[in-house]
Amino acid sequence: MGSSQSSIWKIIRKLFNKIHLYAGLTCGLIVIAVCFSGTVYVYNTGIREFFDAELYFVEESGQRMGAEELKMILELREQSKVVGLNWNTDADRTVQFTLKKENEEGKGNTFFVNPYSGEILANTSDKTATAEFMGYMFSLHRWLLLDRIENPMLESMGNRDLGRFINGVSTLLFLLGVITGIVIWIPNKVKNWKQGLSIRWSGNWKRVNHDLHNTLAFYSMIMLFVMASTGPFWSFNWYREGYQKTFDTYQTEAQKEAEKNLPKPTFELNQSITLDDILAITNQTLNFDGPVRISLATSPEETISVRKYHSGFFASTGSDDLTFSPENLEMLEMKLFAELPLRQQIGRSIKALHTGEIFGQFSKFLWFLACAVATSLPITGTLIWWNKRRKKALKPKTLMTEEMALLNK
Repeated sequence: MGSSQSSIWKIIRKLFNKIHLYAGLTCGLIVIAVCFSGTVYVYNTGIREFFDAELYFVEESGQRMGAEELKMILELREQSKVVGLNWNTDADRTVQFTLKKENEEGKGNTFFVNPYSGEILANTSDKTATAEFMGYMFSLHRWLLLDRIENPMLESMGNRDLGRFINGVSTLLFLLGVITGIVIWIPNKVKNWKQGLSIRWSGNWKRVNHDLHNTLAFYSMIMLFVMASTGPFWSFNWYREGYQKTFDTYQTEAQKEAEKNLPKPTFELNQSITLDDILAITNQTLNFDGPVRISLATSPEETISVRKYHSGFFASTGSDDLTFSPENLEMLEMKLFAELPLRQQIGRSIKALHTGEIFGQFSKFLWFLACAVATSLPITGTLIWWNKRRKKALKPKTLMTEEMALLNK
């Protein structure tokens, strides 16, 4: 019975080994590009803040102005209306106001403002070298830089869609590699399991390369699985719908259309309501430290939307959302992230799960390490395959040499 089970297990391992090998060889170069750019992009915010520190940090100098006072200064200076605000209470941080001119299309322009002087330091239309570089990293990660090519490469789809498709297929192959790799890692004998947890640095380079591939992949497998299983969300509609249905965030087109056609209440926009009033009631309702994002009502059909995020090393990225009437600041709706069912919490955290921001700086660091490992896996895996091929090719020659030696004796 034991021998039968052992032979079945060997067949399974051999099959999984083949799948693992060919999946890895097929998507290897794409995975290197996607994971390298992902490794960099994990710290997108940190990189921008480090190299463009003058946009994000200021020196403390006296009393910070209130949000409404800054709003009035900006609207007068830019001849535009403030439609949004990112408010941070850290003493050394700038604040960001989004302004739109009347009848302007799009989301508007965001300005980095010194809260002590009201000085505009920059706006999002001013592209710094850092912003350009991170734009290339995002393009490489999402579309393999194909969106940067002006002329369509295929008649059937645009370059961005082509890049998204290739990326998605490669990510699914990488996910298959992760799953099969876990099975292959399981040792033939339980007593040998410790060997898979360490790198034998005293061995030759082939041994070290083999251990690096197996051991680093094992320690990173949870992060790799999460990254790979969330990645196709942005590549395939069928995958996105499946994810949303699984985690209870899916809406059919009919439901979306019905929601659009529902009669919406209209409000009289109360010009006496200030940003300071909104911040005060938000902080009173959500009594914790953290940045606040406010979207103001610009028409009678709109409401005031507020999102507040937790801050700290282990802080979750899930926001608490409030909706207010622009007429009298009556609270119309409150959605607390912690009170959502677990399925919906996961469903709403798809981006944070993919980028590693799910538990703040702690998880970002783990994702950064795992992404660096993922970048190396196609390289170390290809070397393992190549060494095995050479070994098989050398075997007949070795046997012939031994036979000749015996004949010459």
